Amino acid sequence: MRLRATAIGATAIVLWSTLALLTTATGAVPPFQLTALTFSIAFAAAVSVSLVRWLRSGGGARGASLVRWFRWPWRAWALGVGGLFGYHSFYFLALRSAPPAKANLLNYLWPLLIVLFAALLPGERLRWWHVCGALAGLAGTILLVGGGSLAFPVEYATGYVAALACAVIWAAYSVLSRRLAHVPTEAVGAFCGATALLAAGAHLAFEWTVWPQGGQWLAVAAMGAGPVGLAFFAWDVGMKRGDIRVLGACAYLTPLLSTGLLVLFGRAEPGWLLFGAGLLISGGAVLASRELWQPR
Repeated sequence: MRLRATAIGATAIVLWSTLALLTTATGAVPPFQLTALTFSIAFAAAVSVSLVRWLRSGGGARGASLVRWFRWPWRAWALGVGGLFGYHSFYFLALRSAPPAKANLLNYLWPLLIVLFAALLPGERLRWWHVCGALAGLAGTILLVGGGSLAFPVEYATGYVAALACAVIWAAYSVLSRRLAHVPTEAVGAFCGATALLAAGAHLAFEWTVWPQGGQWLAVAAMGAGPVGLAFFAWDVGMKRGDIRVLGACAYLTPLLSTGLLVLFGRAEPGWLLFGAGLLISGGAVLASRELWQPR
């Protein structure tokens, strides 16, 4: 059971590696609107699956109510909606406001931040390898954003800040979710619905509507079904029933896979700068997670 849950969780990492590529294929759809569209698809799929399960189990005949799929502790709602809505709103903004490959690598500082945040939990300690891993990630960030110097390209400031916000939000969401292991995975569907509503409201308040055109709809649908849909259910299963250490180690491959897809499909230019920054960020994350691959 544990091995199966770990394998399910690992599929989320593969799905997330396609998110940047799919985002760049959605055209000029504003960030909040894109969040609303993709999470609406994810919510509709979750509701459909839950409805089928409810009918098959004879829930109506036994007097069971579908409302129970929305009755979760307020802390679960706050963490789930805050994590999903906050992360994706900033993520789509980052890829709209800065070079996709660079913003994507900055976003994928989250595996490193998960290790650092987890080391600060009760019973854990911050070790030298945590600090060195963080410094390597910082060096990769400077190389990526400043071209090897401390100069900050002001024209991309919004995108880079949004990408860093993504990393912090997702790391905090992942670490804090350990405290809510009693909340079942089906709750993720309700969180997706709430995220879609919040994003729709923010879109109407702050953005102009730009609908996808032609094949861009396929990219939106693929996002809603995969990296913005199924991936979160798979990750939840892995975090609550699988081997968290193995999944944490696998997550360090995500930035390289994601950036590789951007280069492969012509969404980013390959180069030593991108390659070196990716190695520093990923290598720093691996060093910071020394406990995973070199247990005492």
